[in-house]
Amino acid sequence: MIWDTHAHLDDARFRGDFRETVARAQAAGVYRILNPGYDLPSSRAAAELASKTPFIWAAVGIHPHDAEGADQEVWDELIKLAKQPKVVAWGEIGLDYYRDLSPRRVQKEVFIRQIELANGLGLPIIVHNRDAHQDVLTVVKEYPPEKAGVFHVYSGSWEMAKELLALGFYLSFGGPLTYKNARQVLEVAKNVPSDRFMVETDSPYLTPEPYRGKRNEPAYVRRVVERLAEVRGESPEKIASQAAKNAGRLFGIPDTEG
Repeated sequence: MIWDTHAHLDDARFRGDFRETVARAQAAGVYRILNPGYDLPSSRAAAELASKTPFIWAAVGIHPHDAEGADQEVWDELIKLAKQPKVVAWGEIGLDYYRDLSPRRVQKEVFIRQIELANGLGLPIIVHNRDAHQDVLTVVKEYPPEKAGVFHVYSGSWEMAKELLALGFYLSFGGPLTYKNARQVLEVAKNVPSDRFMVETDSPYLTPEPYRGKRNEPAYVRRVVERLAEVRGESPEKIASQAAKNAGRLFGIPDTEG
C-alpha cells in the first residue's frame, strides 16, 4: 500500500473528476494522501477535504510565492486550521528563487515565522526548495524545526542531503526521479537511509515518466515507487511499505488509521 505524501487535490484541475481520480489512486494501491496548503484559501480547502475524507490528511501554510501577502490575520487563521485533528503538518513552506514571486528577504522572514509557528504547535514542516539550496539550509540550521520535517520533491545534492539528514529531516521523491536528467537526485535516492525517504506526486504538477504531458495525479505515485525500487535494488512492495512507515512516523498517524 502506497502513501502519496504530497498532492494538491483541492486544485481546480481535479474539480471535474475528483471521485474518478481518487478511485484510480485506490486502484493503484494508494491508501493515504496528504494534501498540503500553499496559501490561506488552499489551506482552508485542504483542511475541509481532510475532515470529510477518511484517507486524506492535510497541512497548512504559506508557499514562498505568496509570502509577501502574509499578515497577522493570515497567521491567526492558519493557527486555527492547524489545530484541527487531521492537520498533521505545517506546509508547504520554504524558499523559491526560480520564480522569485515574493522578495527573497520576505520569503526568508515568512519561512522563519512559519517554522516558529510549527514549533509552537508541535507540527513537522513540509519544505519547498527551488534554486535556494544554501539559504534553505542556513535557515533550517539557524531555526531548527523541533519536529523536523520533510523536503518535498528533494532536488539538492547528496552533500546537502547528508546535512539535512543529520538535522532529522526526511527526503521525499516525486516525478523528477523518473526523468532522464535526474543524475543528482538518483545519487540521493540510492544513498538515503531506509528510514528517511517518502514518495509523492505533487499532483497536478511534475508528472512522472511515462505520463509526462498529462496532468499528474496520485495514481502515478506507483511509478515513483517503481523507479525508487530500481535505484535501490529492492522490491516495489518493500519501498512502498517503508515509505508509508516513515510518513506515519513523521506525521504521527498510526498504521491503524485510514
